[in-house]
Amino acid sequence: MNIDPVRYAGRPAERRTPQEDAIYDRLEELSIPFDRVDHEHADTMEDCLLIESVLGGKICKNLFLCNRQGTEFYLLMMPGDKPFKTKYLSGQLGCARLSFADAEHMARYLETIPGSVSALELIFDRENRVKLVIDRDLLRDDTVSGHPGFSTSTLRLSREDLLRYVEAAGHSPQYVDLPREPQ
Repeated sequence: MNIDPVRYAGRPAERRTPQEDAIYDRLEELSIPFDRVDHEHADTMEDCLLIESVLGGKICKNLFLCNRQGTEFYLLMMPGDKPFKTKYLSGQLGCARLSFADAEHMARYLETIPGSVSALELIFDRENRVKLVIDRDLLRDDTVSGHPGFSTSTLRLSREDLLRYVEAAGHSPQYVDLPREPQ
């Protein structure tokens, strides 16, 4: 993967996709500073580790999930190095076992594609169809990362600023404690 070895402060000078520009606009409206790294589409954890080395912060795992009926949607944020087991999350949320939501719902509610989802896209969920769920382990770090629309850039912002951003988008997170090791 090619990665720009430079960490930038703020948005790029050139225009990007409408989704990415909308996210940058919203960050600016809220006076939220962020660092950015530009790169090719990041598909693997190895790619994410390379991005982490330039960005100077851990990559967050973002999973777009739904119930079996496809009527309830969740965006789970958790540490990138932590394994995900749906039964632990479903139990804490008090719902049936969750699975990965399809690309159609991701595009409809968050205007993004698989592999690119992050809490930054919650500004597009104007109907509040997606519930934000955050693993408390993620909050141990001072910063949180995410893709601004598509996974060709990664942003790092403070934990408090991310929480302020999602609240301004009308999403109050629900917190869970997912185990690191199988129980």
